[in-house]
Amino acid sequence: MMSIHSTAAQLVTLAEGEGHGGNHQSLSPFLTGGAALVILLLLLWVTTRFNRDR
Repeated sequence: MMSIHSTAAQLVTLAEGEGHGGNHQSLSPFLTGGAALVILLLLLWVTTRFNRDR
């Protein structure tokens, strides 16, 4: 049985691909996460505006 740690390590290796070095220099994790949060909150707000019958 494989442990969670070895499975996660294999998935990370698979996600990196062949010969690629990881994160792109122009991508900030905080900017990407913040943008995703804003988009999800906007979608939640739009959904609640259209669902006034409850």
